Amino acid sequence: MTETTTLKTLLITDENITAAADIIKTGGLVAVPTETVYGLAANGLDAAAVERIYTVKNRPETNRITLLISGMADAEAFCRDIPPEAYTLAEQFWPGPLTMILYKKNRIPDIVTAGTDTVGVRCPDHPKTLELIRLSGVPLAAPSANMSGEPSPKNVSDVLKVFNGKIEAAIDGGPCTVGIESTIVDMTVSPPKILRQGGLSRAAIEKTFCFKLEGL
Repeated sequence: MTETTTLKTLLITDENITAAADIIKTGGLVAVPTETVYGLAANGLDAAAVERIYTVKNRPETNRITLLISGMADAEAFCRDIPPEAYTLAEQFWPGPLTMILYKKNRIPDIVTAGTDTVGVRCPDHPKTLELIRLSGVPLAAPSANMSGEPSPKNVSDVLKVFNGKIEAAIDGGPCTVGIESTIVDMTVSPPKILRQGGLSRAAIEKTFCFKLEGL
């Protein structure tokens, strides 16, 4: 599927996060700030909206998409068989640059997880995006706001250079404070395994667990 429609991309500021939530609720795409990099967000429960992310980014549908959530209550709503260690990590590092891989519940569309039974979830450390999640009432499917294979954007101007006219809105949340992607930890295996080293150090996680992690 090819995205051909030119849109008027709305620049969202503090006073109109509600407008961004309305866009999410109606299947639109909104670029969102986080402490790591900017993401390109859609309703994570709406398969058609998530498909638009893949199309606009030219992203292979074999690449899974992380869900941005507001905390462990959301994780419990969308994930199953959550191990105690996940609660420990969330208490220590959420909101923050940590993505946890957990078993998904059936309400998460297969397009989000590339047909697998696990999903990455993260609580971002940015007040505007947390407010958007709250107002939308849904998890946000949100890979980085770049074309597939290109550098991840650290400010809204870089997002608009690529996606102006292709998405409904972009939230200006200032420059990203961490500036690299989140660390991904697979919590479906024992011991947990680091799949990607990012903005949260291995040492910090291992100090929390008091044992060595598998992986990178």
